[in-house]
Amino acid sequence: MADKRTQPDNGRQHKANAGGALQRHLYRHMTDKTFSYIVASVIGLACGAAAALLKWLIKTIGIGVADLCSVDGFNWPLLISPLSGILLTIAVCLFIFRYSPANGTGKILSHLHTGDVDLRPSLMCSPVVTSSITLGFGGSAGGEGPIALAGAALGSNIGRVMGLSPDMVRVMLGCGAAAGIAGIFKAPLGGAFYALEVLRMEFSNPAIMAIVVSVIIAALTAYALSGFTFDIAMDQSIPFDPAWIPWIIALGIFCGIYSLYYKYFMDTTASLLIRIKNPWIKGLTGGCMLALAVWLCPSLFGEGYAIVGKVINGNFSDILHMSLWEGKTGVETLILVAGLTLALKTFACAATNYSGGVAGQFAPTLFAGCIAGLFFALVANFIFDARIEVAHFAFFGMAGVMAGVIRAPLMAIFLTCEMSGSFGYMMAVVTCVAISFGVVRLFTANTFFLSKIDRFNGVISRISQKIKGII
Repeated sequence: MADKRTQPDNGRQHKANAGGALQRHLYRHMTDKTFSYIVASVIGLACGAAAALLKWLIKTIGIGVADLCSVDGFNWPLLISPLSGILLTIAVCLFIFRYSPANGTGKILSHLHTGDVDLRPSLMCSPVVTSSITLGFGGSAGGEGPIALAGAALGSNIGRVMGLSPDMVRVMLGCGAAAGIAGIFKAPLGGAFYALEVLRMEFSNPAIMAIVVSVIIAALTAYALSGFTFDIAMDQSIPFDPAWIPWIIALGIFCGIYSLYYKYFMDTTASLLIRIKNPWIKGLTGGCMLALAVWLCPSLFGEGYAIVGKVINGNFSDILHMSLWEGKTGVETLILVAGLTLALKTFACAATNYSGGVAGQFAPTLFAGCIAGLFFALVANFIFDARIEVAHFAFFGMAGVMAGVIRAPLMAIFLTCEMSGSFGYMMAVVTCVAISFGVVRLFTANTFFLSKIDRFNGVISRISQKIKGII
């Protein structure tokens, strides 16, 4: 009886024969399972490097824009830069790539639900290029959607090149998407739960192991390339106090209510922008909206990780930097600016994502959650003399709002703890997430992305037709 390891299925055998000597050697001397782990490792390595590159590009461009700003003065770059980033992204999509790689998770879900797992090769790089422009110039969102799409394209194309069957190419697409999330957040478990909770992929045991391999390698690669540092490392010198639990429950309720506000106005703003057919008018409209929000609250500029890192370590006045309130002191000022930032964040994020920019939806919820926790704790201490740790509640709020908005509680728990290295506060994070998610579920059963698939497919179709008409 022949050894099964030397008998791949007919589709794999055909592609193996068409491949190089190394590929034929690999097929001949290992099982399908082992081979899939090797492919997943390659995907994880590529996605981790791509995530690190995207973070570096965003940071480098953002520093260049920040150098034009001043502490005192009108700060005109904050009005011009975000609008310029949106318009430049539209130009790159129209005239260079000739399609829009916007809303990475929406595109991935569309491909998964239609069964089309053959992603075009240009998607391996176009989301990185366009997202770095959008976010580097001040787009108020994150890089996780684009890097997930680039990772999915890497998984799809590497899987096809290596001669995997269509079913395994689908698995590798999921590996790439999850590895992209793991790399951009340096959170392997967060990436794995992204594939399970957000993409809703059904995996066999070998497929789950392939996911695990890819996310671990992606996170470690990004971690190493960034100098072995966390993006939002947190001071954990103060241990968790059980006396905080009643206030954490109240924070969870607040995060749930804010999540409903965030989602409602996100959808409302997106619907208004989607109705604008001309991409330049849409970009100008959304870009002006974004620029105004960033000028009023400069902390909305870019992904916001720098602000989050400062706030969860007790440097609350950083939310006033370069704003109209620069130099002012007092709890009242912090409460005012934090409240205004919370109110504007959903509009800024929607303007970034739906006016022509290329960005993601996860990082904005982490930023909004941080500011929500800050606002809640400041108000609780100021009005009720709660005497709670403001910085820690800002951290708990990150997971609470992400779980409420994205509707992925396990991903929110592990991603928040992993990207900050703060597992000592998991009890508080789990409590906040459970309450916030429960509040949201009382009012809606929809998921954040699946409810948008049909509408988003229609939008992409209209954009593609418009691009063909222009070209």
